[in-house]
Amino acid sequence: MIRLKTIIVLTVLLTTIKTNAMNIQTATFGSGCFWCTEAIFQEVKGISDVKSGYMGGENPNPTYKEVCSGTTGYAEVIQVTYDSDIISFDALLEIFWKTHDPTTLNQQGADKGTQYRSVVFYHSEEQKTKALAYKKALNEAKIWDNPIVTEITAAAVFYKAEANHQDYYSLNKDENSYCSFVITPKIEKFRKLFKDKIK
Repeated sequence: MIRLKTIIVLTVLLTTIKTNAMNIQTATFGSGCFWCTEAIFQEVKGISDVKSGYMGGENPNPTYKEVCSGTTGYAEVIQVTYDSDIISFDALLEIFWKTHDPTTLNQQGADKGTQYRSVVFYHSEEQKTKALAYKKALNEAKIWDNPIVTEITAAAVFYKAEANHQDYYSLNKDENSYCSFVITPKIEKFRKLFKDKIK
C-alpha cells in the first residue's frame, strides 16, 4: 500500500515537472542597445531570466568592442526565459514592437549600425509564424508612417555579453547619463503602456 502511494506521488511529481518544463520557453529580440531592451523585459511578469548578448554573426565568441564596430554581423540582443502560461509569445511581440522604432534601418535614436538592428530571432516555427503575421498586421494597419524593417530570422548561437553588460540599467541608472536620458524614458513609456504586464 505504501509503495503504491509512493508510485502515485512520484508519477504526479514527474508529470508536474514535465508540464512545467513544457511551459518554459525562450525568446530572443534585438531592438537597439541591449541595455535598454534588457531593462524593459526584466520588468515583465512571467519572465524569469533576461540575458544581454550577441546573435546573428559568423565568428565565434564576439566581444562588445568587436560588435560595436558594426562589421561582425552580430546584433545586440536579449534572450529571455519565460513561462508561456503567464505571458504568451504574442504579448512579448507586442512589448517588443511598442518599445522601439521598428521602421529605422540599423538605428535606434543616436545608436547607429547593424548591431542595433530591429530583429526577432525565432526559436520555433510557431514563433516564426506569429512574428511574420504580427509584422504583416502592423504594416497593414499603418501604425507607423514608414514600413517595418524588423528582420525575422532563425535563432543562431547566443553569446552572452560580458558581465559589465548584464543588469546594466539597475546597476548604473544613477551614474550613467545614457541611463537617465535614454533608458529611463523608455521604461516609463513601457510602464504606462503595459501596466497589467509588470511584475
